[in-house]
Amino acid sequence: MNRPTSERVDQGYLEVTQEAGIALMKRAISGPVVMLNLLRFRAVADYSATPGLAPAHPISGAAAYRRYMELTLPHLRASGGEVMFLGAGGPFLIGPADARWDAAMLVRQRSVADFVAFASNEEYGTGLGHRLAALEDSRLLPLVEAKEACVIPGAGAWPGAGPWPIPASDR
Repeated sequence: MNRPTSERVDQGYLEVTQEAGIALMKRAISGPVVMLNLLRFRAVADYSATPGLAPAHPISGAAAYRRYMELTLPHLRASGGEVMFLGAGGPFLIGPADARWDAAMLVRQRSVADFVAFASNEEYGTGLGHRLAALEDSRLLPLVEAKEACVIPGAGAWPGAGPWPIPASDR
């Protein structure tokens, strides 16, 4: 990844850090990866970092993110990626009462290498200013499908394709 990818900006996480990128590569994920995106939009998009992309009149953060997605989708598809889910968020059912995410999105890539190629694409990068203007805060969590029982340290196996074995000590 040529540019930083989870850096805290204006009290939100908007870009990736070099350390986070290295940690993703060290996971040595083989096969598809699904990126869980949690998005909190600004009430009014802030184009101060990219004034050349600013529209003639103020727009909402959600509208700026829509512009980002319009520019991003062709590059995502060309890299073999797809948006699996995009949904409106709101307050948590379980979680901090004062926290909210305006939208959640699941994006599937064939591999981490394909994701890195997509994220490093110069043409894709031209629309990133809309994303930056749109978001107050975000999270990006790479997920790997559990096709077999997945062992969680201290908890035993997690349900996957097969039965979830319950340790004898917990029966």
